[in-house]
Amino acid sequence: MSIDVRVATDEDRDRWNEFVERSPQGTLCHELEALEVQADHSGATLHPLIGFKGQEPVGLFPVFELRKQFVTTVFSPPPHIRVPYLGPAFLNMGKLKQRKRERRRQRFTDGCLDWIRTELSPRYAHVRTSTGVADSRPFKWNEFDATPEYTYAVDLTRERDELLKSFSSDARSNITNVDADAYEVSVGGPEEIRLIHEQVKHRYESQGIDFDVPVEFVLDLAERAANGHVRPYVLRVDGTFVGGILALEYGDTTGRWMGGVRTDADVDVPTNDLLDWAIMEDARDRELETYDLVGADTRRINRYKAKFNPGLETYYSLEYGSWGMRTVASLYDSVK
Repeated sequence: MSIDVRVATDEDRDRWNEFVERSPQGTLCHELEALEVQADHSGATLHPLIGFKGQEPVGLFPVFELRKQFVTTVFSPPPHIRVPYLGPAFLNMGKLKQRKRERRRQRFTDGCLDWIRTELSPRYAHVRTSTGVADSRPFKWNEFDATPEYTYAVDLTRERDELLKSFSSDARSNITNVDADAYEVSVGGPEEIRLIHEQVKHRYESQGIDFDVPVEFVLDLAERAANGHVRPYVLRVDGTFVGGILALEYGDTTGRWMGGVRTDADVDVPTNDLLDWAIMEDARDRELETYDLVGADTRRINRYKAKFNPGLETYYSLEYGSWGMRTVASLYDSVK
């Protein structure tokens, strides 16, 4: 039986988040409300593709159409808003034997890409998968170039002392040798989201790097997320904001999305070590299993992240189009 790929109907949309929750590749940003927020703030048209084998759902693939000067491009996730992962999310494949699983995954991917080519005819496409996508071949066989990307993930299922003991000596020292009365870490709301966003924006711009993420996007995502959470962790000293990290939480995972930048505040506390540890402790208390440090491709930053003794995980950047179109797309910071 063939796989039917279509734009999600109203009935499909009613069950979309249920399907996301069931998929090993599903993330907060795959949820329908989150997809709509991404479309609103990227100026893109959302096409939530879904595939069925008979009555059984086999996959979701949200894609965003952008038109610039009569040229159509397709993204998943859309550019500029720094969503870490999106791309396809598969369903009902875990119990299949390898041959059937590969065939079903290939047919679903073929169906989605055929729909994109027929309905949108893009000159350029860029997809960034979640870490649950282990096989890039279905895209490579459809003329996409696949580049492996990396992130770090900390296993939170260990006992607290065992987890802390696994860190580097300087990380342990930074976490344990600070007077608990010297600082406060809390989870805030819209005000704290704005503080973290402004600090990140200032840090990027001081290094000559554009940071185009609208704070309204983050606020809307936090407000409209259906089953996940945008959690702004902030550290204050004597009541004054020093630094923060926006965490994206979904299922059994929390992720270090934005923040954790070097602070300009003149304080004698290891701000980011304490923030990361607070997120991990909070996640453990709520029985989450993984802390995704979101990114392991920047050599300078990796030195910091690696001290938490994380595991290395892979995801993929998938790119389609001529060299000239890829050059044009890069001007829009398309893969960030």
